[in-house]
Amino acid sequence: MLVALVQACSPAPVTDYVDPFIGTGAHGHTYPGATVPFGMVQLSPDNGRSGWDWVSGYHYSDSVIVGFSHTHLSGTGIGDLGDVLFMPVTAPVELDKRYGDRDDRDFRSVFNHARETAAPGYYSVFLDDPRVQAELTATTRVGVHRYTYPASTTSGIVLDLGYAVNWDTPTETLIEVEGDSVILGHRASRGWAADQRVYFVAQLSKPFTRFSLADDSVEVKDARRVKGAATKGYFTFSTIDGEVVVLKVGISYVDLEGARRNLETEVPAWDFDGVREEARAAWEHALGNVRVKGGSESQRRTFYTALYHTKLAPIRFEDVDGRYRGGDGNVHVAADFEHYSIFSLWDTFRAAHPLYTILEPQRVNDMVKSMLAFSREYGLLPVWSLVGNETNTMTGYHAIPVIADAYLKGFRDYDVSEAFDAMVRSAEQTHRGLEYYRRLGYIPSELESESVTKTLEYAFDDWAIAEVASALGDGPAYRAFAHRAESYRRVFDAETDFMRGRTAGGDWVEPFDPLRSSHRVNTDYTEGNAWQHSWFVPHDVDALIRLMGGDDAFIAKLDSLFSADTALTGDEISPDISGFIGQYAHGNEPSHHIAYLYSFAGAPWKTQDIVRRIVTQLYDDTPNGLAGNEDCGQMSAWYVFSAIGFYPVNPVGGVYVIGSPLFEEVTIELADGNEFTIRARGTSSERR
Repeated sequence: MLVALVQACSPAPVTDYVDPFIGTGAHGHTYPGATVPFGMVQLSPDNGRSGWDWVSGYHYSDSVIVGFSHTHLSGTGIGDLGDVLFMPVTAPVELDKRYGDRDDRDFRSVFNHARETAAPGYYSVFLDDPRVQAELTATTRVGVHRYTYPASTTSGIVLDLGYAVNWDTPTETLIEVEGDSVILGHRASRGWAADQRVYFVAQLSKPFTRFSLADDSVEVKDARRVKGAATKGYFTFSTIDGEVVVLKVGISYVDLEGARRNLETEVPAWDFDGVREEARAAWEHALGNVRVKGGSESQRRTFYTALYHTKLAPIRFEDVDGRYRGGDGNVHVAADFEHYSIFSLWDTFRAAHPLYTILEPQRVNDMVKSMLAFSREYGLLPVWSLVGNETNTMTGYHAIPVIADAYLKGFRDYDVSEAFDAMVRSAEQTHRGLEYYRRLGYIPSELESESVTKTLEYAFDDWAIAEVASALGDGPAYRAFAHRAESYRRVFDAETDFMRGRTAGGDWVEPFDPLRSSHRVNTDYTEGNAWQHSWFVPHDVDALIRLMGGDDAFIAKLDSLFSADTALTGDEISPDISGFIGQYAHGNEPSHHIAYLYSFAGAPWKTQDIVRRIVTQLYDDTPNGLAGNEDCGQMSAWYVFSAIGFYPVNPVGGVYVIGSPLFEEVTIELADGNEFTIRARGTSSERR
């Protein structure tokens, strides 16, 4: 009786509130599959379609699965990965056919969401065509599949290394059969990541009785090894009704021996349920350091799923022996740190990385070390690094504020001198518009696309360098970068009250339309317009207020932003601009700090009102519950901060603006054993 009473009074596991399907619809671009916190493996279903809403491989509107691959991106705007795809089958598969789209894959299957489930570290779906129950779980570097088959003499699995969607194109693939239950190989590809190489070793719990291999549409007879641009394999066995077959797949970005070692180290046995429980426990630990009281069931699901999404990237990017493939394409060893990749820095510098300094402090130094290692290998700090490749996607050099924030908060278990030199080196280049920015103090519109956004973001990044220089006692560097940090003033037009494009001769670009949007080309603004980008001076909001005419004028301007018509103008309107309240577009990151700016002008109640509107209107616990791309945790990090009750308008240094706590009480367990508690007694939809 006492045990039953204790169990009844125990709080529910926080993982019970996580729904990985949130964000898989609309334009959230998340995946529902199995992974562990910051795991290298993301084992998830693939619909087999290309397109913007399938960049994670899966979209909730779909009803077809072509297989389960081991690498996926969470919420990005560009599609890649989807490597090493397996699919269970119960009918013969023809390998001697070329796969153009998913309809050519005769092993595809329809499915129904009613027979699909997902939880942290686990995914399950019933595949209607082969009548197979597929279950997935994972460790950091190993994906584990469990397939429950019907009775069939033609059961088996298909391995398709030619599978590719969106930007990805395989360039060299290899399949080799070892004995009667081990399959190994590699897949090299180019796409968003220009040079990607994944190695794998897969082991089946049931030996296959027959197998066949093919290079594209040419079956290779009696071969145990096949190499080509798009290889595939078909491995068969007989099953009785309800027979379970487990497949373990270790991956490595280094070599086959790394994949084998990862597999043998992390999943030596065939205990699917044990691996699933370890994954669940890892998530419970990762999410359980934040406890909320109050709010509805729906709000708790939204909150803990958002917290879950913040911990899908960056990913661990080293084998169990510490080896990883660096920014120079060579193999290196992370001897004293955990190595990370997939840094979506244009997004995550704003809130996700500041959140890690609070909730994942044990990872912060290693993330900085990973960026510094990349700088040594590639020559510059990462802009948007994808599995060891620099994509140079988006604007700014936002590794700098991430490192500056870590340093100023006391995270210094790395070579500080090397870090500062790397920051300065990234800021002193003559590419990405920096040559004009350094010479003129702004980027001319006719010489570089996205000129206003780049000018504003470089100015903020330079401020971050100046702050570190000041802390290090480097007066000349402080003065130089503090001066550069005021470059935002050169693109502010007092007559229109907007940040505007200028020519190299200093003239304002005409005609000017603050509603105009063009996606990444022939525009002064990155994925937005003047309404959304004119507020990005997070390092000097007081000066921005003065530029806009003082507190009252600034408040009136903000009011106009949130009350304006949502219509955009232009021929190539960016699809990333979404989640509108007036011209405020919460579905894309440049807007994320704006609601909190009222507080700087003496109107915190306006911040509280609009923040609560965003929290309740633009997030929910359905597949369509994100207003825009998740972007590797940033969309969710905004929600986590805002639901807790504060936000880093300036994401460097640890100053937070108080908003409107969603829950009556939130307790954060800190790494030093202390607790930080936020109480908002009586908070409700009416009492914001």
